[in-house]
Amino acid sequence: MRLVILDNYDLASEWAAKYICNRIIQFKPGQDRYFTLGLPTGSTPLGCYKKLIEYHKNGHLSFKYVKTFNMDEYVGLPRNHPESYHSYMWNNFFKHIDIDPNNAHILDGNAVDLQAECDAFEKKIKEAGGIDLFVGGIGPDGHIAFNEPGSSLVSRTRLKTLAMDTILANAKYFDGDLSKVPTMALTVGVGTVMDAREVMILITGAHKAFALYKAIEEGVNHMWTVSAFQQHPRTIFVCDEDATLELRVKTVKYFKGLMHVHNKLVDPLFSMKDGN
Repeated sequence: MRLVILDNYDLASEWAAKYICNRIIQFKPGQDRYFTLGLPTGSTPLGCYKKLIEYHKNGHLSFKYVKTFNMDEYVGLPRNHPESYHSYMWNNFFKHIDIDPNNAHILDGNAVDLQAECDAFEKKIKEAGGIDLFVGGIGPDGHIAFNEPGSSLVSRTRLKTLAMDTILANAKYFDGDLSKVPTMALTVGVGTVMDAREVMILITGAHKAFALYKAIEEGVNHMWTVSAFQQHPRTIFVCDEDATLELRVKTVKYFKGLMHVHNKLVDPLFSMKDGN
């Protein structure tokens, strides 16, 4: 497990974007070889998406041969609702890059048969060859995707009832009106993300500090589902200084002492212009 600590949110977002960029380019995607990327929503990844858009517009990165699978979607919210995750992804990322819309997979929270929709999503991931890099974020209670506290650590894509903490956290996107916040969602399972060849989790802000502590300094616990990734062979936690406030000083010093190694993963930043 790697813990990459940057000074602030902007630098953490840039490091994550550089890592994604380099991984895609090193993979050498093509017509018969797609790079498969798992993606999150929420406020944390916005800075990362902005940098990826910048790399694309500068000609360094193409998503022509990239397939994406999003973590989750609300149930019952119209696809064109401004707070649906379909809207979020298209407005904040997809419409600014050259991805084929047919390769951008998002769960349908309005499907007639929600379980069949979840099963089909798992099948699409398998048919794509599995996920090369799953990028995620977490809630203050340590949930990844909508795998709320108490979720099975081997769970698959399914329907979940949202915890009150999650509903309260998401109310800001619905004019602060709890009655407007969806109470159910479709989500990939912890096991679904664990199956990815690599996982990168973005954790920023002091309000996520206790969750980061639970994720890396204590044991694996289904009440903090992000802690499951201690057992993944290739996990990178990318965080800012504020997110480390609950960690032991020696833990922070240890991982900061490895930054010269971690930074070699993103420096130099590769470019498709160079034929990499």
